[in-house]
Order: sequence, then C-alpha cells, then structure tokens
Amino acid sequence: MGTVDSLMNPYLPLAQGAHAGLDIVVSEAGPADHDELYSAFAGIVTAGEGYPQAPGPLSVADFDDYWLDHKSLVAVARLAGRLVGSYYLKPNFAGRAAHIANAGYFVVPELRGRGIGEALVRHSFDEARRLGFDALQFNLVFESNPARRLYERLGFQAVGRVPEAVDGEDAIVYWRRL
Repeated sequence: MGTVDSLMNPYLPLAQGAHAGLDIVVSEAGPADHDELYSAFAGIVTAGEGYPQAPGPLSVADFDDYWLDHKSLVAVARLAGRLVGSYYLKPNFAGRAAHIANAGYFVVPELRGRGIGEALVRHSFDEARRLGFDALQFNLVFESNPARRLYERLGFQAVGRVPEAVDGEDAIVYWRRL
C-alpha cells in the first residue's frame, strides 16, 4: 500500500464561486510543513477565530497536540506553493464508534471566500471514506462561524447544541453520513 500522499488525488479544482483557473494541491502534511502550519494556525488562535483555545499565543507543543498528534490524516493545501489551508481527520470516538470521523479545517484569512474551504471539506469526504470512516461529526462549531452555512449546504445535520460552550457562545454539533 502506498503512502497517503500517493493515494490522494493531489489536484483539486477550487469549488464553485472560486476564481476560475486556480487549482490547489492537497497532500499529506510532512515535517517540512510544520513551521508554516504552526504559524497559520497560531494566527487563527491568536485572533480567537473558530477554535476553543484561548486567544493569544499558542505553544508549539499545544499546536502539535491539537492539530498533528493522534490524527489519521493531516492534509495541507497549497496554491502556487503557498499554504492556503489544512485539515485533519481522526476517529471521533474510540472502539465500536471509531467509524465516525472528526475533522478540523482552516483557510488562511486573506484567502477566505474563494472556495478553498469547500474544496477542503469535499476532499476530506473522499479521504475519510478511503480511511474507512462512514460518517463525519463536528463537535464544536461556534454559532457565529460562517462555515455553518457551508456545512449545511454540504448535507451536515445539526444534531446537537452545546449551550454557552465558549465565552458564552453556543456551539453546534454537526453530523453527516459519508
């Protein structure tokens, strides 16, 4: 069996609404991606955007634990060699419920709204299936997160609500069969 990189379809056209002619390349993250991934994710955490970590500096160890460790796949997306986003897949539960995946996504702030996020979510569907998952669940999507519209358009169902999950804001639990 080949590596994830060799099994993944690395060329991913941007989703509908994206700028015509732009393609992102998605591949498995490797050691050479670490510093760039850390910098991008730490910027999102510092800004307090979409993740439960406290706004402010993020240690490398905390990044590694949250984004890289214990994952089935960490993918990076690049446009003309530049990091534009990333996602991870992992089992959401242990044991008999490990067939349900969990994922996290980010797109660098200056390139949001161009279809990169949708392309990453769609790409993760295929990779999750390939890895043996049959459903995908997001445990903590802030109510104010604009990606909620995307998730619902892609067939995710809101299956729960966590009142006052982070700083008084509710979070939505989403689920979708793959």
